[in-house]
Amino acid sequence: MNDFPAHQWLCESIVEQSSIAIIVGDREGIVRLWNTGAETMFGWSAEEALGKSMDMIIPEKHRPRHWEGYDQVMGTGVTKYGQSVLAVPALTKDGRRISVEFNVVLLKDAEGRVLGIAASLQDVSARWERDKALRARLAELEAKLKHAGVLSEDKS
Repeated sequence: MNDFPAHQWLCESIVEQSSIAIIVGDREGIVRLWNTGAETMFGWSAEEALGKSMDMIIPEKHRPRHWEGYDQVMGTGVTKYGQSVLAVPALTKDGRRISVEFNVVLLKDAEGRVLGIAASLQDVSARWERDKALRARLAELEAKLKHAGVLSEDKS
């Protein structure tokens, strides 16, 4: 067991080699870590992303709400997305919109002050599209059943 790599090396290797995107933003929302999974998911290299605003992956119409929540978390040190998963749209380098799910870890100093946030993200676009198609098909079938008098208006 003595030949096993040190804890720090293990942590760094796991983060860097993970296929899950791992992004760290500081208090101002500037990207401080961008792993291989983030490069693959979003299309920007770490060199392109580091030091830039997270706006690069946030659709413009969602930015006000995102930053309102982000600033609140930075100020209070409280987030519900440490345990819960949030599903949101995101942008890739080539402008494509994808659906991602993520949760976060608040990064705090020794005195408990929030320094930033680490997010682990997964692209769930394919599942989201399948679910959307299933919802549309279900609505279509329900409409046909209602029209045929088989299904009542009240589904409860």
